[in-house]
Amino acid sequence: MTIVIAGAAETDEVGRLPYHSTLRLHLEAARNALADANMTKDDIDGIATVGTPGPIQVAHALGISPTWLDGTAVGGSSFLFHVRHAAAAVSAGLCRTVLITHGESGRSRVGAGRYAMTADSVFGQFELPYGVLGPPTLFTLTALRYMKETGLTHEQLAGVAVAQRRWASMNPRAMYRDLITVEDVLASRLVAYPFHLLECCLVTDGGGALIVTTAERARRSPVHLLGSGEAAESPVISQMEDFTTSKAFRVSGEAAFREAKISHADVDHLMVYDAFAHVPIYGLEDLGFVERGEAGAFIEEGHTSPGGRLPMNTNGGGLSYTHTGMYGMFAIQESVRQLRGEAAAQVPGAEISVVLGNGGMFSSAATLVLAGHL
Repeated sequence: MTIVIAGAAETDEVGRLPYHSTLRLHLEAARNALADANMTKDDIDGIATVGTPGPIQVAHALGISPTWLDGTAVGGSSFLFHVRHAAAAVSAGLCRTVLITHGESGRSRVGAGRYAMTADSVFGQFELPYGVLGPPTLFTLTALRYMKETGLTHEQLAGVAVAQRRWASMNPRAMYRDLITVEDVLASRLVAYPFHLLECCLVTDGGGALIVTTAERARRSPVHLLGSGEAAESPVISQMEDFTTSKAFRVSGEAAFREAKISHADVDHLMVYDAFAHVPIYGLEDLGFVERGEAGAFIEEGHTSPGGRLPMNTNGGGLSYTHTGMYGMFAIQESVRQLRGEAAAQVPGAEISVVLGNGGMFSSAATLVLAGHL
């Protein structure tokens, strides 16, 4: 049985959508994905999503009575987990066709709850008292340790944002498209040392949806799931095995490559979750594309930029395209577009794409290996 992504689409717009509720974002993305797959809601018997509204509310709003549901919530990588879980469910005969939806009013905050951690949580007890609050201050801990141990320079860190803006400049839907320099990044406002504003992800509204089924049920040229992996490490940064590498990245990546039976030389295109500029550096190293401490120079030399040998984050990523708070859905969407030959900044001859998702400040990770053809 061959598992495929038979439909993939985002909301009509991403960016600033103050008149869209979170539920509307889910439903708009679902409508667009169904149209993309040439299917209707009556073809769907499985639903997966994360957050509020959950899978039951989304299914009800769409008029679907699913026989399989997944509400796995592990941060921004959740949607990669959903693809993997949906593939397992379809293979096991628990359902036939799964709709995975995402909608998030990250910028306009329509109906969004307040970001808070309870005092009795692991974070509330062991990290919050020491002055860390939210992603910018948490991710600095790993970035600073990595810079100290590997010699990564501020210029190389800024170069990640520069490389991804080159891709965004070719994407009409990207929130920021003007080309930038390393000097521009370092001159932008300091948010939390060492991160400047342009090294931090965007805050946007938007959503997306995917349809996972078998190749036999697909009604248009599908994207094939060759392999997948998932892993988790720790709910808090301070308990990571090593601040300079993600165990979850390594474990999920190794599993996906092993299942797909591919080597790094087979990969034409790469999407690495980029909440902050150092995360793609970890992704390149932990997935095994470069050795430890080499990713900064690899990006600086242009290998991930347009025309480079490993095109990465070709939609502009969370730093320049969009980032609603949970970005993983948009990374999958771009891989699907590339493999279909429909991307705004198309990589010539892209046949195999790898997607790495990150959740909860290195807490979770999932990796997908996708192919346009078998």
